[in-house]
Parts: sequence; C-alpha cells; structure tokens
Amino acid sequence: MTKFIGTGVALITPFKADLSIDFDALERLVEHNIENGTEYLVISGTTGESVTITAEEKKELTKFIIKVNNGRLPLVLGIGGNNTKTVVDEIKTTDLSGIDGILSVSPYYSKPTQEGLYQHFKAIAEATSKPIILYNVPGRTSKNMEPETTLRLAKDFDNIVAVKEAGNNVHQYLELLRTKPDDFLVISGDDDLALGVALAGGSGVISVIGQALPKEFSEMIRLGIAGKAKEAYKLHFDLMPITGLIFSENNPSGVKAVLEALNISKSHVRLPLVEATDGLKKKITDVLKVLGKS
Repeated sequence: MTKFIGTGVALITPFKADLSIDFDALERLVEHNIENGTEYLVISGTTGESVTITAEEKKELTKFIIKVNNGRLPLVLGIGGNNTKTVVDEIKTTDLSGIDGILSVSPYYSKPTQEGLYQHFKAIAEATSKPIILYNVPGRTSKNMEPETTLRLAKDFDNIVAVKEAGNNVHQYLELLRTKPDDFLVISGDDDLALGVALAGGSGVISVIGQALPKEFSEMIRLGIAGKAKEAYKLHFDLMPITGLIFSENNPSGVKAVLEALNISKSHVRLPLVEATDGLKKKITDVLKVLGKS
C-alpha cells in the first residue's frame, strides 16, 4: 500500500476565537503540506480534536479537505471509538468516495481483552473494503494492543494494511517489524521515534510536528526509509527541540502554538484542552528562530 509510505500528518482542526472552525486557516495548512513534501493527510484524528468535533462538523471538514486537496495527496479519515456498533455504523453511512483509507483507534476506556480488540477490528474490517490502518496508542486508551493481536488481524484481513503504533515502545516496534507480513506497514505514531523506526524497516510516520515543518520532517523520513542514517539524523537533531516542546503540555496545543508562530492558524483549542502557556509559546518561538522559521 505505497500511498501510505512516507510522512502522513495528523491535521489539526483550526479554530477562530469563537471556536468555530477556521476554514481559511485549514486551507493554508493543507496547501502548506502539499507544497512541502507531505505524502498523505489524516483527517479527524486525535490531533484534530476529534472528540470535541460534532458529527456535522466532521462531515464539513472532510468535504472541505477533499475539495482543497483535489486529488493531490491520499487522504485518511479517522473513524474509531469504543462502541463497535457505532464505529461500524459510521463507516457504513459515511461517503468514503474521496477517502483512501480509514484510521481506526483501538477502543479506549473500556479496556477490552486482546480477543475483544481482535473482534472489534474484525467487525470494522468486514464493514468496508477501504484500507484500514489500526491505531494503537495505549497512553490514551489505557490498553496496549499486543503485537500478536495486530499481526493476527494483519494476516486475517486483506484490507487491514497497516498499524500506526504509538506506544513509545521501541521493543514493540521491533517485534512488529521482525514478525510482520511483507506487505504490512508499520507506521510510527511517535514523532521522536519515527526516524529510528524508518531506519529499522518501518514505512514512515503519521506525524504531529510534520504538519508545521513538512519540508524538513518529510525529508528526514525519506532519508530514513532509504537507509541514509547520517543525513537523516542531521535533520532529526535539528528537529529534536521543537518535537519535544510540542508535547510538553498537551496535544494539539503545542503544535497549534507552532502553527500560530508560523502565521498559518491560531492556537485556539476546545475544552477540556487549554492553549499552550505563554512560557511554552516563547520557548517555541525561540526554537523556531534557531531553525530560521520566524
């Protein structure tokens, strides 16, 4: 599934001061990524504040991004949750004609067994012919999807084509890479580990910071996939300070502060998230100056 190799970005949802969606800023963000080397776009993931976006807003966002993108990059839509029936119903009732794949997060809060996780994703895979990217993020879901479960799903369902692994667990990445089917993609969901995963045989990243600095980040990942470690690590070291800063309070408040400093969008977020503190915004501005970005 070559369309999901390289750098995908988990797009933020820009808001105006009244917390309505800022579609002008969203268009700037999409164009910024298309023009600077991003390989695909992810709509309505965690970084898009999906849990505080209404169903109608999600439809509007998706339709708008499809229009702006105009077929230039592959698009992935986040459809997931901890009510299997609701997820399946959303997949079946959503117009996916302009969407290239579905990113589906592992069920959160309910803490199912590994068999429960398997049955959940089995139901999702059987509900659509679209490619599915599993999303394992135990820091948010409180339940790790073990490599055995991920690989069982990969082997049993042709349309389960990848996993976005975001457990910040190097051993788990390596176990997936060691034992995966040849055509199954292991995609990093950890910006700080993405280069190492690419060098070890991973297929790239679905990144947060990548949407703000797509030229540098996507080139780093391309070099990593090509095995050019020395050149890739030069970019990695340059990007390390900003990558660390954006996750120091909460996501996406950090990356929204970066995008505000770059004059792409404002830093507004919806409760229960709050904006990055003034202290963090200053640190971000200082690091961007070092990178020659402000």
